[in-house]
Amino acid sequence: MATLMAVMVFGGAAGLALYALVATIFPQAARIAAVLRGQSGNTRFEPLSTLVRAERRIAVRRWAAGSTMTRTTLRSREAA
Repeated sequence: MATLMAVMVFGGAAGLALYALVATIFPQAARIAAVLRGQSGNTRFEPLSTLVRAERRIAVRRWAAGSTMTRTTLRSREAA
């Protein structure tokens, strides 16, 4: 009985581990096969360039929002 329980527990753990491997590797199987064949692939991973563009976009939005606020406060001071 203990042997059957051990086989069930360890068999379930092994099945779960295999499922996790298949679920994580299968979506990337084409890229993995291309790398193993020596093909580099066309897509490049450039997180820094994406980050630089995002920071520039944020800076421009902040500058635009700040300059609008400055204009309205100057106009309200002139009116007073």
